Amino acid sequence: MQSGTTIEFAQAARSLTREAQRLGLIGPSYRCPPRIVGVDRSIRRHVSGVVVSVKLRGRPWAAVLADMIEGVIAANQLTSPHADRLRAELWQVLGFDVTPLRTRVA
Repeated sequence: MQSGTTIEFAQAARSLTREAQRLGLIGPSYRCPPRIVGVDRSIRRHVSGVVVSVKLRGRPWAAVLADMIEGVIAANQLTSPHADRLRAELWQVLGFDVTPLRTRVA
């Protein structure tokens, strides 16, 4: 699987932040890589918002996107079922089909 570029990371970050804000949630800022050595994702809270840091290098692009989406979930301290619905919405915002396998027509 191919890794994403910095430009793709920035585009995904803008899309996720914009959608979170549209829904009335905290739209985190994103950066890469995390300041903590050895982690794929970290989150920092401060007075003016939340920063989600994600490791890009040497990782599948889908894993990077999943960490970015989980950053929105963590920033807003969401739990199921709201978190599950938001995950699906955010994957769709990024252009992925989230139709459950059991309902797809072959």
